[in-house]
Amino acid sequence: MPIPILMPALSPTMTEGNIARWLKKEGDVVKAGQVLAEIETDKATMEVEAVDEGKLLKILVPGGAQNIKINTPIAVLAGEGEENLTVDAAMAALGKKSAMAAPQEVQASAKTDSAAPAKVFAPTSSGARVFVSPLAKRMADMLGINLKSVAGSGPHGRIVKSDVENVKPGAAHSGGGSYAPPAQGIDARDYAQKLSMPFKATPNSTVRKAIAKRLTESKQLVPHFYLTIDCEIDALLALRKSVNEVASSKVSVNDCVIRAAALALKKVPAANASWTDDAILMYENIDVSVAVASPNGLVTPIVKRADTKTLAQISAEMKDLGLRAREGKLRPEEFQGGGFTISNLGMFGIKEFAAIINPPQSCILAVGAGEQRPVVKNGQLAVATVMTVTLSVDHRSVDGSIGAEFLAAFKPLIENPYSLVV
Repeated sequence: MPIPILMPALSPTMTEGNIARWLKKEGDVVKAGQVLAEIETDKATMEVEAVDEGKLLKILVPGGAQNIKINTPIAVLAGEGEENLTVDAAMAALGKKSAMAAPQEVQASAKTDSAAPAKVFAPTSSGARVFVSPLAKRMADMLGINLKSVAGSGPHGRIVKSDVENVKPGAAHSGGGSYAPPAQGIDARDYAQKLSMPFKATPNSTVRKAIAKRLTESKQLVPHFYLTIDCEIDALLALRKSVNEVASSKVSVNDCVIRAAALALKKVPAANASWTDDAILMYENIDVSVAVASPNGLVTPIVKRADTKTLAQISAEMKDLGLRAREGKLRPEEFQGGGFTISNLGMFGIKEFAAIINPPQSCILAVGAGEQRPVVKNGQLAVATVMTVTLSVDHRSVDGSIGAEFLAAFKPLIENPYSLVV
């Protein structure tokens, strides 16, 4: 029996993915565990291994294809004794010839509507179904356009982006009144084109789209509040210098912040939590996510059980995780999860900032640059190296007093850093 290879769900939030490239070609013999393709998910680009053995009979969705829904057949594998099986015979044997043709239809429609090539069925008031791309449907919803009255120019009469754009203001409106602009604000592309402002459009990666969606939801749905403190780090810098003179892996200030945050969470476990409608989840392990910039957008690899690791271990782990995060080579378990996030922009000279919470977490610590500032000590003016940190907090699950307790535990760990190495 031929075996269909389906678009895998490589993360809990993944609903579709892009095929970056195939690493096997049609006719190749594939063994279980061999890498078949690279799939770009909403988090990173990951290698997909074969589960079954056989000959790669047909690649249904080519490399470079985008927005392929999970569980969509992307290739067919001929099983043992079926090496001479034809594609048509394989389709007939599977009894899914029409289903397997769907990815080819997706690719054909992508030429017309590259931003969202997947098929969507939009119910109409009469009960009939309208074939419409996701992008065109979203545009129609925002503009109040009744899709039943729009003629589709895509394959098989499918409504695509250009069909919605060509609807005249006031026409095909789903309700009374006049045409209304999108609630999301000005269309930047339309704005730039009308004002003859030259621009270069860089297509959004799947990772970038996922970040935009999650952080928009975070700011809209999560009640943020912010707590800021200053930490003197002269002692920390001196300790770091001493450690790096003998350590095999050089320790950074960020490594110290990770360990200090982990130890503070151990003292104030209520800050290591997530909100649900039924209960506040208190995490038993202290897994710290660390924001890392990559070419495709922000990635947050996780230092797991960070409270149990030494500075040297955290340093070595972060060097490895950071490198692979920038290369898009993290495994799902290395960036999915975590109960608390650290975002450090100090290396760019940023004095202080407030970060957006990474749901479903409740807290994110924004770390600024250490800089020399005037301070008052024992009634006398002095100079100290000061680092400002701001804790963004989800008020549903973490009260102001808990956030304050966390920072009250974090500050002495940074200012008296020898507890970080014992």
